Amino acid sequence: MARLTEAQITTLESEYREKSRAYDHALENLKATRFQRRMYYLIAFGSMVLTGLLGYTVVIGLWEEKPTFTRWAGLIIVAALWIGAGVMLMHNRKTKVDHTSELRKKLAAKQNAAAALPLDSEAALRIYRESTLELMDAYRIRATRNRRVNNALQALIIAGSIVASTLVAMDNNITPLNLAATILSATVGVGAGLSGYFKFRERGFNLQSTADELEKHYTAVQFRLDEYENVDPSLTPEEGEKERLRRFARLVEKIKEEQRKRELQLEQSPEQQRSQG
Repeated sequence: MARLTEAQITTLESEYREKSRAYDHALENLKATRFQRRMYYLIAFGSMVLTGLLGYTVVIGLWEEKPTFTRWAGLIIVAALWIGAGVMLMHNRKTKVDHTSELRKKLAAKQNAAAALPLDSEAALRIYRESTLELMDAYRIRATRNRRVNNALQALIIAGSIVASTLVAMDNNITPLNLAATILSATVGVGAGLSGYFKFRERGFNLQSTADELEKHYTAVQFRLDEYENVDPSLTPEEGEKERLRRFARLVEKIKEEQRKRELQLEQSPEQQRSQG
């Protein structure tokens, strides 16, 4: 394969950036469509519940003291809202399919543009370096999600334990308070079991640590710090930059492999970890 000229590599790099922007735009459109779909589901569910309640009040005549027009108008409005949400869900499904298909096309175009770049070019190595920003964001998002779940479960366990103990102390007979205490105790037990089994806190800590480690190396290679400071003095500036980027790529792959191993360790039982240790 003939070596590409600098102008050809620059053209390919510009094409890759253009495809990346198109892919990011398609991804944002798909995310917005998914959010709208969740809102439509929420509206449809709420309208369905209100329709049932209003229909119940109409049937058994709980609103006899109120004007008939108000009673039926409320029921019709809520039913129309429910039907409208259903229609929007059907329309949104078609839009979601279109956006998903468009996203796949943009991803394929982005991958083809990246594949057109020579592997040994500085542009390809720089693209790999910039792609770690998305990886860092993904790790941080997952870490934040795990922390939120862990905090919610811990709050449930603490608050539920206190409330359950208080209710039991208030009444020892079989009463609604005692029943509520029993339900809370069961909920606390489930929350504690989920927290211990899925290890949300540990997962969040590992993901955040990995993201911080990637950010440290990203900054170091950008400003030529630490292990990226010195390269073979016989290399030209362009070759030296390539060597730094290759070193960065090797370390990133090593960090990703360590993160995968930590995730696998969390999936193992204590007995399996001791046997492997």
